[in-house]
Amino acid sequence: MSSYSAQLREEQQAVSRAYGRLDDLRAQARARLDTVRAAGSHGSPTQRTERDSFATMYEDRLTQLRAVEDRLVFGRLDDVHGTHRYIGRIGLSDEHHEPILTDWRADAARPFYEATPSHHGDIVMRRHITLSFREVVGVEDEVLDVHSDQVGQASSDGTLTGEGALLASLNAKRTGKMTDIVATIQAEQDRIIRADLNQAVVVQGGPGTGKTAVALHRAAYLLYTHRRMLERSGVLVVGPSSTFLHYIDQVLPSLGETGVVSRTIADLIPGVIATAHDDPFVAKLKGDRRMAKAIANAVAARERVPSQLPSIRINGFTVSIVRTDIEQAITDAKRTRQQHNKARETFVHSMLIAMRNRYVDKLDYEPEQAELTDVMQQLRMNDALRKTLNLAWLPMTGEWLVDQLFCKPQQLRRFAPWLEERDIEALTRPKGSPFTVSDVPLLDEAMELLGPDPKAVARQKALDAKRAEEEQFAQDTLAQAGIGSGIVTSQMLVDNINGMDAELTAQRAASDREWTYGHIVVDEAQELTAMDWRMLIRRCPSRSFTIVGDVAQTSALGGTRSWRRMMDPLFGPRNWQLNELTINYRNPKEVSQLACDFAAAEGLYISTVNAVRGVPDSVKRLTLADESLIFDAVAQQTVDLVRSYISADGTGRVAIIAPDDMVKSLRRRVYEQLRETLPTKEFDRLDAQSSWDEQVTVCSTQMVKGLEYDAVMVVQPGIIEENAPSRIVAAADLYVAMTRPTQRLLIVRTNADEKLLKL
Repeated sequence: MSSYSAQLREEQQAVSRAYGRLDDLRAQARARLDTVRAAGSHGSPTQRTERDSFATMYEDRLTQLRAVEDRLVFGRLDDVHGTHRYIGRIGLSDEHHEPILTDWRADAARPFYEATPSHHGDIVMRRHITLSFREVVGVEDEVLDVHSDQVGQASSDGTLTGEGALLASLNAKRTGKMTDIVATIQAEQDRIIRADLNQAVVVQGGPGTGKTAVALHRAAYLLYTHRRMLERSGVLVVGPSSTFLHYIDQVLPSLGETGVVSRTIADLIPGVIATAHDDPFVAKLKGDRRMAKAIANAVAARERVPSQLPSIRINGFTVSIVRTDIEQAITDAKRTRQQHNKARETFVHSMLIAMRNRYVDKLDYEPEQAELTDVMQQLRMNDALRKTLNLAWLPMTGEWLVDQLFCKPQQLRRFAPWLEERDIEALTRPKGSPFTVSDVPLLDEAMELLGPDPKAVARQKALDAKRAEEEQFAQDTLAQAGIGSGIVTSQMLVDNINGMDAELTAQRAASDREWTYGHIVVDEAQELTAMDWRMLIRRCPSRSFTIVGDVAQTSALGGTRSWRRMMDPLFGPRNWQLNELTINYRNPKEVSQLACDFAAAEGLYISTVNAVRGVPDSVKRLTLADESLIFDAVAQQTVDLVRSYISADGTGRVAIIAPDDMVKSLRRRVYEQLRETLPTKEFDRLDAQSSWDEQVTVCSTQMVKGLEYDAVMVVQPGIIEENAPSRIVAAADLYVAMTRPTQRLLIVRTNADEKLLKL
């Protein structure tokens, strides 16, 4: 074959074979699932539970096989022996176990991402295959061995090219869902993806360098390579917002992985809902690592000798509560090194024994056991003693402790003595105020020191006892059937008895505050405070992290502006590695240059070296005479952008980024203009879209972190800077805003705004 069309036909055969095998495997899994379900509820308990376990397994397999439908095959490696090795989303073999497709995470696929003309081993050519659904629509070859005969062959076939596949993916319209980069991973990205599990990997990169994609592909790679280790502990992905998590939620399933837990900092504690936000100054105070000491001080203050120690009457005798007994009981409890509420059990027990002994000292005879038992019961029921013991060692919840801390200025002065009066005034709030996002790490700190609420513990003990009975039944059942060491375990049986589904690990992890993960991925990590990091490390004591961010984009006053200053105390200087991504794949060169020049002039650290493509006229400016013209101009410009970049098939995204106080009214005006201008059917379609999936977004700078759009309009950037809590935060916010577009950046402002800030 010598023509380009012939190459397409050749690859179509290979691709069709892979899809045919995928269909066969789906059909097999579906048939087995149908067979299991058809058996119904007949048979012994062992047979029923075993069927449920197999049904779960087949459902998981079907989910995986369905998720890899799009672009199943995307590459080919040719070696010196003329052997073709196809690269795809998962590994596939035929019925005779001969390989059809190599999983992109396997070592055999590494040359597809890492081979260069100077280091290519026995690989002579790399081919990129482009699919539209199941049809091959393009092939591009990179010859790695310049002395190979395939150089001339690829040239004559018309397939010899460079980065066409990458550029095609960059120029495609946005969809509101992040797409994976598995077909276009670059060498600097691949090295990070395959880094060792047992360390913290920090990825610093400017906008559009693929940080998020690298982090998610690394999660998929680690789950593939260390499945035995991670399948029971799980992987946690922490993102900056729920919108961002919606944006990325299809990436891991498309790479063959499901069941990963994704959360924001705000919803890491099960049962705690925090939607309010503190102002930036208060958030910085709460994020200070010294707040951990304030929480510890608040807990320790509830372990004390009360000022008033009453006497109680037992069987006609007066028994005094003595200071030395309380001090000894506190010492006994602290020696257990248990959490506050758990250690209280030791404290109470020690006090009851001390009080019983003081009662016995008043007797002139040796009491029998029955009398001692009765005395202990009376002590437990005595209100005066119970109140005194509560004052000495108060049972608490984290919510109560944090609420008390911030509603009483005197407690802040006592437990956080480094705070100035203006700090205390800013932190103080009414009792019972809603928890804020910045409160969550403090709540977590308190819960870690206090332990579970005693009332909740009592309820959990009852549930644990029930589960223990169920597991024992399951073990006995398996032992009788002689199948206790196979694919069906007693744990699986109990899970099926209780209706748990295939994503068991993710469900358990998400509902358990004390769950420890095998690996944590943190995106937009530069925004996290020291207290945020304490909460995350608590969830991964092994400190196996993938941390991605850009210190030039830090908008939180308590966030990271130097990785070394933040990471060294957390991980130790030798236990983390810094990697920098330097190539901007998102923005046109013109947009990237404008943003980088601005950021550098403002003193931000810029790690991006260059952008890979140029788009003529990708930067536009519109300057208006006065502010009264802004709303109409923005509305009309939005219509123009919608016509250029928004498609009825759901592709294309436009963002209008404005000062916070303009967002609501500007959105209303924009959608009024869209209603007047667009066909009714098209407007109704846009207007009905969910906030996290809308094609036309009007928002503030804080809402676009980690996201990208075809076109972005930045409105009144000077006012955005004026409203920011500090100049460096303003610079970071505007840098973020200007680097969201893949095609067009439009800056709309007044003459007065230009005087506030030069761009």
